[in-house]
Amino acid sequence: MSKKIPLTGDQAVAYAMKQIEPDVVAAYPITPQTEIVMNFSSYVANGQISTELIPVESEHSAMSACVGAAAAGARTMTATSANGLALMWEIVYIAASTRLPIVMPVVNRALSGPINIHCDHSDTMGCRDSGWIQIYCENAQEVYENTILAIRIAEHKKILLPVMVCQDGFITSHAVEGVELFDDKKVKDFIGEYKIDNPLLDVDNPVTYGPLDLQDYYFEHKRQQGEAMKNALTVIPDVSKDFEKTFGTKYDFIEEYKLNDAEIAIVALSSTAGTVKFVVDELRAKGIKAGLLRPRIFRPFPKEKITKALKNIKAVAILDRSESFSAEGGPLYTDIKAALYDSGVKPLVSNYIYGLGGRDIFPADINKVYADLQDVVKAGKVKTALNYLGSRE
Repeated sequence: MSKKIPLTGDQAVAYAMKQIEPDVVAAYPITPQTEIVMNFSSYVANGQISTELIPVESEHSAMSACVGAAAAGARTMTATSANGLALMWEIVYIAASTRLPIVMPVVNRALSGPINIHCDHSDTMGCRDSGWIQIYCENAQEVYENTILAIRIAEHKKILLPVMVCQDGFITSHAVEGVELFDDKKVKDFIGEYKIDNPLLDVDNPVTYGPLDLQDYYFEHKRQQGEAMKNALTVIPDVSKDFEKTFGTKYDFIEEYKLNDAEIAIVALSSTAGTVKFVVDELRAKGIKAGLLRPRIFRPFPKEKITKALKNIKAVAILDRSESFSAEGGPLYTDIKAALYDSGVKPLVSNYIYGLGGRDIFPADINKVYADLQDVVKAGKVKTALNYLGSRE
């Protein structure tokens, strides 16, 4: 039987991890992720779960320990943020390349320098091409549910890729919300027992993990990773249907909010979507046909879903909480613009970089974007493709 209690986003993750009860968690504290493992460690210390919790000396060591544990056949998790994720960089790629289904909640935080502990998406967006599946959550309920869902996705035999479950630092991670928690047994039954096909510690069937891989096979192994990510596009909907059948929540690659008859739209990830929905409701009351598209999953990139959702939109603004420093816009913008190129869907597209280093985004900012979109529709062209929303000139 489910129950609803007040939890922060970090506490929601820790509770999901308690119910999952992974074999191994190796982690190092970093703000604003610290409370995840801190709360989880209390469950271990109190004897409520039997997870082997490994405190390590750095995030590089945390992911290294996770790789070893996962290769040995253990269901493995960790958590991190920002500079911690950057310190893992080398091993993050190894985890994906070795096809290890590690699940890692990431509390999004700006990367140094200058040093900053507040939210933007520069940490995980920097990892977008590392071979990890990426899920972005709007609120604590989604963080809780997607942490559970991520286990089934990562461990599916047609995928076997690690998964990041992302939430906005402090905005979601430290805000208290009512979170509906599922029954422990239902969670256990949903994720099932983890069994790796070729564990490193099977002495009767010896295997090698992470060998030197030169011109003879490296290319093929990278292609296998690519095929696994393609498989995720078809497998994730099946796993999500099973999740809906078990827990009642329907998840898709994207969320469409009042897009059916919209003429102008914003695309935004994570908690910002909640602010956009508030503004959309206000604009709709004034007769303005505004809508929102929120990608829930950024890797694999759901090209078909996104282009279909935008097919009737006249002008769309894509909001990026990170700067790719390409001089062409943020990562969400460039990926969506590329997807639209040969799709036959041709809305007028602009990009807004916003919220870097935790800079607040207010309804007034969102209203400005929608006003700009109305001007774009009237003019029939985009005046400025790359914009900085909320930045002092």
